[in-house]
Amino acid sequence: MMNCELLATCSALGYLEGDNYHKEPDCLESIKDLIRYLRHEDETRDIRQQLGAAQILQNDLLPIIAQYPQEKALYEAVIRLLVNLTQPALLCFGKVPDNPTSRHHFMQAVTYLQRYKEAFADEKVFGVLSEKLYHLLQLDWEQRQEEDNLLIERILLLVRNVLHVPHDPEEEKNIDDDASVHDKVLWAMHMSGMDDLIKFLATSQEEQQWAMHILEIISLMFRDQKPDQLATTGQAKTVKEKEDESRELEILKQRELAAKKKRTFERGTRHSRFGGTYLIQGLKSIADRDVVCHMGVHKLKNYSHDCGKKINRVPKRKQAAKEVESKRRSALNVRLFLKEFCVDFLENCYNRLMYVVKDNLIREKAQQFDETYYLWAMSFFMEFNRVHRFCPELVSETVSIRAFHFVERNITNYYEMMLTDKAAASSWSRRMHLALKAYQELLNTINEMDHSKDGNLRESARVIKCNIFYIMEFRELFLTLFRKYDATKQPKSFLKDLIETTHLFIRMIEKFCKGKNNLFVQKKKPKRKKPKAKPLASTSEKSQEELEEMWKLTLEQLDKCAEGQEPLPDDVVPFDAALEVPVEEQRAEAMIRIQDALLAGKAAEALVLLRAAREVWPEGDVFGSSDLRLEDESQLLRRVLFAKLLRQPAVEGEEADEFRDEEIEEEETESVRVRESEFNFPDYLKRFANAGVVKPYILLLKDYRQNSVHTNHCIVKMLHRVAYNLKMDTLLYQLSVFHLFNHILEDPAASSYQELVKFCKYVLSRFFTLAAENSKAYVELLFWKNIATIREMTEGYRRDDQSGESKNAPTWSSEEEEELETLYLRFKGEQGDKDVIDHIMEHIKNDLRTRKQIAAKLVQMNLVDSVRELKRVKKGTKIVLWREEQEMELETLFVKFRGSDDVLGNIMKHITVKRSRARIIEKLISMGLVSDRKELYKKRRKLTKATNQEEDFLNDLGYDAVHGSSESEDELDEGDSSEDERGELMIKSSSRCAAERDGRKLGGSEPEPAIPRLCCKLQQQGLSGPLQWLQNCLNRTADKREDDGISIAVPLVPLSEENEDAMGHEVFQKLLKKIGIRPPADEQESFWRISANLKVQQLRKIASVIALQEGGEAMEQDEFVRAEQRSEVLRALVMARERNATPTKGDDESEERTNRAHESTSGSDSDTKRQVMNNNLLVCKLQYTEPDSAMWNGKATEEKVIGTRVRFLAWVSVCAESARSPRVTLQVLRFPPTVRKTRWLGALTMLNSPEGVWRLGDFHSNFIAVLT
Repeated sequence: MMNCELLATCSALGYLEGDNYHKEPDCLESIKDLIRYLRHEDETRDIRQQLGAAQILQNDLLPIIAQYPQEKALYEAVIRLLVNLTQPALLCFGKVPDNPTSRHHFMQAVTYLQRYKEAFADEKVFGVLSEKLYHLLQLDWEQRQEEDNLLIERILLLVRNVLHVPHDPEEEKNIDDDASVHDKVLWAMHMSGMDDLIKFLATSQEEQQWAMHILEIISLMFRDQKPDQLATTGQAKTVKEKEDESRELEILKQRELAAKKKRTFERGTRHSRFGGTYLIQGLKSIADRDVVCHMGVHKLKNYSHDCGKKINRVPKRKQAAKEVESKRRSALNVRLFLKEFCVDFLENCYNRLMYVVKDNLIREKAQQFDETYYLWAMSFFMEFNRVHRFCPELVSETVSIRAFHFVERNITNYYEMMLTDKAAASSWSRRMHLALKAYQELLNTINEMDHSKDGNLRESARVIKCNIFYIMEFRELFLTLFRKYDATKQPKSFLKDLIETTHLFIRMIEKFCKGKNNLFVQKKKPKRKKPKAKPLASTSEKSQEELEEMWKLTLEQLDKCAEGQEPLPDDVVPFDAALEVPVEEQRAEAMIRIQDALLAGKAAEALVLLRAAREVWPEGDVFGSSDLRLEDESQLLRRVLFAKLLRQPAVEGEEADEFRDEEIEEEETESVRVRESEFNFPDYLKRFANAGVVKPYILLLKDYRQNSVHTNHCIVKMLHRVAYNLKMDTLLYQLSVFHLFNHILEDPAASSYQELVKFCKYVLSRFFTLAAENSKAYVELLFWKNIATIREMTEGYRRDDQSGESKNAPTWSSEEEEELETLYLRFKGEQGDKDVIDHIMEHIKNDLRTRKQIAAKLVQMNLVDSVRELKRVKKGTKIVLWREEQEMELETLFVKFRGSDDVLGNIMKHITVKRSRARIIEKLISMGLVSDRKELYKKRRKLTKATNQEEDFLNDLGYDAVHGSSESEDELDEGDSSEDERGELMIKSSSRCAAERDGRKLGGSEPEPAIPRLCCKLQQQGLSGPLQWLQNCLNRTADKREDDGISIAVPLVPLSEENEDAMGHEVFQKLLKKIGIRPPADEQESFWRISANLKVQQLRKIASVIALQEGGEAMEQDEFVRAEQRSEVLRALVMARERNATPTKGDDESEERTNRAHESTSGSDSDTKRQVMNNNLLVCKLQYTEPDSAMWNGKATEEKVIGTRVRFLAWVSVCAESARSPRVTLQVLRFPPTVRKTRWLGALTMLNSPEGVWRLGDFHSNFIAVLT
């Protein structure tokens, strides 16, 4: 019964009189009230059901839009209500309810939707929608308002909802070639011109934002169609089709005649008068007596003990998956219209639309599972193109290696989700079926191109086949799908497509390999475990006598090296450049390596290590001087051998290696070790000779009567390859297979299955030949067999003493077996870091038992089914879902340790539920706490304390040590922005880090003097309003962080036009960077963001500083103070460099270092040019202030670049003293491309010499040449 308020609202809409509808004055308000009611309906969708029962859509809403299309507000409100009422029931309820009551409401909603669909099968309704959509699309983008775009989207959604309504076969009860409700809706769309508008939207470049809606509508239009039937519509039947039809009729005729003949024999020639009760001799009953029979004698042949028994109910979880796709042939006029639509779509729209949709999927602009429409369109239209008129250029967008990779990746993803998400396994199975059909059609298209008469097409097909055959994943895909096939989750239609696709792939690769001996493919590289090397005993563990004996042997080897009898290795390096430890700190490790080589008896390697270490670390003559003779080196090696060197504990090293391996394995995608090898087709085919692959083939062969001729051929061909080509017919010796063969041979229409009958007879003859030699073959019929069993059946069974078990296998006494069983039952249910075998090894009496021996014995004693159940579970890999309290804990830990050097390490140490590094990083990024995994890397402290103090000192004086620029250089940079635009995209990532460092820098001291100066400058330019808005944003962010207790990056969203213009102002952007607000990191972000590193006190301090400055006296006074501070900075830097230049080891060493520096700087032009090309050198030319000064041809020593921070240490070394030109050339080594020009120029301006300060002359940003 309808609600009173809802009834009153519906009555206020209007009334229908004949074909005219008269709306009430409150019609628009009533429509809005209905929308409001729908928004607040309960979980049973009561409002929706009441409106459906009252037929509001049929009697009121559709007449309103048909009769009052000129009233814009009313029209838009009705369209909005229609979209809400027609949305799918699955979307309203979330899923198909399991509760009977909720399921009843769900089915009732589906019923109302089906009635709505019948009402929309009207040309007049679609005519109004098409006309409105046409007028909206005629508007240019400048004239089109946001309301217009919203109305376009709602009309497309309405069409989508109507087409999505499922048909009711019980109500329609239509046969093929009869018009269904769906066909009537399609015909109404065609007559109204809606199909032409859909094609226009698909091909228009300006309307590509509707691409996903268009593809979804097209997929729903062709929901019940088969592309091969649609392509042949309107054509005469081919010879093949006529032969297939005659063959089907012949099979039906043969079966009918056989059934008639059987009934004739059962009746007999005369009536049997014996219709009473009798005994059947030889057939025992339950009481060990002959069976008492109560049926006629003519029915005795069909007697069975199973007659009358109750059939056991199959559990729902074990029932076979049901087919959900129902294909039917639509009316002829509808099929002709759809065929014409497909032809036009392929010629004008397909490539363009599929490109846009693929781009949206890659960039994640689409909704979840939208890739299924892309996969459907790929399979449907490529098959239509192949059957109708094969033109590869019409589907060129989806015929490529990238298309194969995209489909294969989706198949793998759906397969993994089907195994993990068991509740929605059927849905994942349907998606995987769509991807498999797309993969099948890709292979069919490539095969069709390979048989083309055009040489270019054949060459293109050959290139694509080379690539797909080369990649290992494409070849392994079918084996994986066969082995993991589950009949309870995947229907037989999926198995049919899988078998046909595998048949096509094997046939293509077999043809490709014929006559070709140079097909190289990727193969898995077997990862063999290296035997664990025994740790060498250190010197402290050996006695003096043992060391003396070792030294005698070492001397003999050194003498052989001196005489040239034993070659010296040339690939020994004394340090590991891949380690994070600096080379200077690896000197002690090199000494230990020399000692280890001597302890291992490798004197030649120890000698080469000693000489190489001497060249790397010549300081202090730790490894001897450079002029040592062999006798002196021998004495030095002796001292190393007898020395007591400090070593790190072996356990820590193993833990470090294990942690490093775990980090590499988790943070990076684990890549399979592969190698190239020549492809062997028989070896590849042998992988299909497996019971797990044969079982699905036999399962589908049971439906040989319903299968097509091609499907049966694919099945028999694969079984023939296994049985005949590989000589593994023993794999088919199974009782259920022979039972199926018996049905095929006894089929009355067996003459129509000649290929099947011939194969069955071949396998049976081979079996009876084997059974004559091996009497146990009949028993083997009860089991599926593996390779070892097949070999035993054909070559003979092995005796116990010939088994593969080792004679030295450990023996277990009865007491030990009893102890093992007791320990297993005791610790079987234990939870924790240790598994059951770890507990057993701790408590077992015999300590010599290994983990492998215990696991094998448990399997032998039938305590466990397989060794796989006893494998260790990797920590953190099984935990996938995050609970709400775990997310809160992670967020609290991140806020707590955000300022530490190792954020991720501290989180992993303190988190309650242990997870892998990759899981934690992924969750932090998804929660928005960090935007890049690099922010979680461990911070390395390699800068000296003096450098940090110098940067802080410069920052306090108004000079930005991080950006390398001051206000004067910023003003200079404003006039030369064209050069900076070239590097703008390259510094986005570095600007974020710089902004975050600025935010941390503002915390401990007063804000920079540059901030008030920039505020005054912006005020003079009329940007007082944006400054006030920025101040309010900072205060609001501080209040929110104080209330919530967490800090996340907050975007600055300018709502007014004035604020939006200010965000593009260059000086305003400099102010944002100064206060720690970072620009958009990449194309995913659009707004500047207040850094999460800024605390509440910092935000309020910055907001108080951004106060509007009045007058210019403050600026002048600040400039005066800044000039004095600059001069003090220059004097301090001069004194610091003079102190650094003071020699520490005498004048001789100073002269020697100077000469060495001059020698290193001098070189040939070719060397200089090579260095320029290798290091990406740039040249800066600076002008000296005094015109009469001498020329300084200075070459810079190596600077250190750490991120975006540049340290200028010992810049200029004087190379020439007398010259006339007042120019200086500086060579900058390894100029980082991500550092802006202004940062370098600002730092160069601060450089000084005893005579004066260098100033900017000119700057060349693209220069590679030989330097003078």
